[in-house]
Amino acid sequence: MDTRKHIEVCFTPGEYEYFKDEYEIVVVIDVLRATTAICAAFDNGIKSIIPVSSLEEAHEYKAKGYLVGAERKGKIVDGFDFGNSPYTYMNEKLRGKEVVLTTTNGTKALNVAKNAETVVVGSLVNLEALCKWLEEQNKNTLCLCSGWQDKFNLEDTICAGAISEHLLATGNYTSDEDSSIAAKYLYLSAVDNYLGFLKASSHRRRLKNLNLNEDIKYCLTPNQTDVIPILKDGKLVQL
Repeated sequence: MDTRKHIEVCFTPGEYEYFKDEYEIVVVIDVLRATTAICAAFDNGIKSIIPVSSLEEAHEYKAKGYLVGAERKGKIVDGFDFGNSPYTYMNEKLRGKEVVLTTTNGTKALNVAKNAETVVVGSLVNLEALCKWLEEQNKNTLCLCSGWQDKFNLEDTICAGAISEHLLATGNYTSDEDSSIAAKYLYLSAVDNYLGFLKASSHRRRLKNLNLNEDIKYCLTPNQTDVIPILKDGKLVQL
């Protein structure tokens, strides 16, 4: 009997329905930029982040006096404190604070997966620490890519492929889905030069057009932090 655990990749939140309830751990990934910004925030000593899907919810929190970040299509939404640039969160004023965040893709993916047994945040910046932690858990794991407006994207899939490749290499995991195999091979194609490989990707071009090159470089530089944000009672906290 094969006792190995499964590591699989789901390309978009819209496909999560086909995977849910089979995995104890869901890793939500939005490399450019939500999950990277969330990791940067905890690395900088933020207390907690409440992820919300809609601008309506974000406005309600803002009216209650919360610090609220809101991003749509790469831009900060008018009337909010900040967007989802990782550099925003490298701010002394946010240490020990609770903030609310809504983004085009990442916070929606977090809320889609919120009923899973364990939901953690993954990105390239916390890749090594996350992979080691997942290996120690030895549970069925799904990498949920946030994508772009419920469509496939390269950078999240490559990050998911990196996680899959690490866990498969332990010998304790197996993969059945074609999505997981595709993610692994995309990662192996990109690993030597993420920036170069993703040069033509749609979201990288989108951010470049908004003059967000520094954000792109930060998001695509692996292993800058060992924080692992985890969802507890609707809030992200540091593991």
